[in-house]
Amino acid sequence: MRNIILSIIGVILIVASIFFAKKLIDNKNKPKPVAAKVVKTVFVDTVKNATIPIVLPANGNLTAKQRVELYSEVQGIFRTGNKLFKPGQTYRRGEALIRIDASEYYASVQSAKSNLYNSIAAIMPDLRLDFPEVFQKWQTYLNNFDLAKSTPELPKMSSEKENYFITGRGIVSSYYNVKNLEQRLSKYNITAPFDGILTEALVTEGSLIRNGQKLGEFISPKVYEMEVAISKSFANILKVGKKVSLSNLDKTESYSGAVSRVNGSIDPNTQTITAFIEVAHENLKEGMYLEASLNAKDIEDAIEIDRNLLQDDQKIFVIKDSLLDAIPVKPIYFSDTKVVLKEVPNGTIILNKAVPGAYAGMLVKPFEPKTNTAKSSTEQ
Repeated sequence: MRNIILSIIGVILIVASIFFAKKLIDNKNKPKPVAAKVVKTVFVDTVKNATIPIVLPANGNLTAKQRVELYSEVQGIFRTGNKLFKPGQTYRRGEALIRIDASEYYASVQSAKSNLYNSIAAIMPDLRLDFPEVFQKWQTYLNNFDLAKSTPELPKMSSEKENYFITGRGIVSSYYNVKNLEQRLSKYNITAPFDGILTEALVTEGSLIRNGQKLGEFISPKVYEMEVAISKSFANILKVGKKVSLSNLDKTESYSGAVSRVNGSIDPNTQTITAFIEVAHENLKEGMYLEASLNAKDIEDAIEIDRNLLQDDQKIFVIKDSLLDAIPVKPIYFSDTKVVLKEVPNGTIILNKAVPGAYAGMLVKPFEPKTNTAKSSTEQ
């Protein structure tokens, strides 16, 4: 009985093994599923070559074209004037900016002028006797000599003897000594060289001013300059008088300027050339940061695209028969975000936006915006 049961179990196992093996063979012969082709939708543009203006971007801070750093060449107490010496104070040309107490020095100047007058007066009797022909002009000089005014120029010598006589009495040296003292006396008053505004004041009324001390800064708020650095490749295009468009960082205000000066040398470190843009506007202030757009030149038969569309091997992707293809191009100019290209045929369909993982032969289709059409029905 036991042998019969074992025989039956063995037969069942053999039959089950046959069916399992057949099932495995049938599954192996089934065809593999075909992966569906993925068509990428892309944004495209049709090439139309045109004249592309090259605009050079630049930026910088404004500085006053006319500015003076005020320094003292003498020492004394800062006297109070008609206006307070404070930042923001305006002055007219010739108006006193700083008055330094010069009473002691003024007395020494007057003493020197008096000595000169006395020296000339002492030789007048000798002139009357020995040089009667020149006596009258020296007498006229003495009559016009005023201690309260600037010392007048000495009369011109008409002969060599007169020159020796006057010089030998020390009058010429005394005269130039007086003029030197008067020149230094004028440094006690600092006047405005032009209409402007005080932007920095480092001293106050009543303080002691020392020789060589900086007193402040004075500028003209009418005309400003901005220093910019331009690539050396545009050195031959950068000309004095070329118009420049400027704007603030927020693009809310725009100004018109012109190139006023161009440096004659190129920076060896950055290979750039420095240009100065002159601009005038009532809303401008010194130190204001502006952005400039300088029209360098026009490139004919060219297109402008985003820089990320240009491949490392100087190629761009085009669409041919729903497939991507790469064609070589000639880059002309690079800006921060754009690149100007030549040698791209008109009518070529190119990508408008970069496609991640794009490759030549990739199946794509142009994006077509949906248009909403309104349908209406009428009952008759």
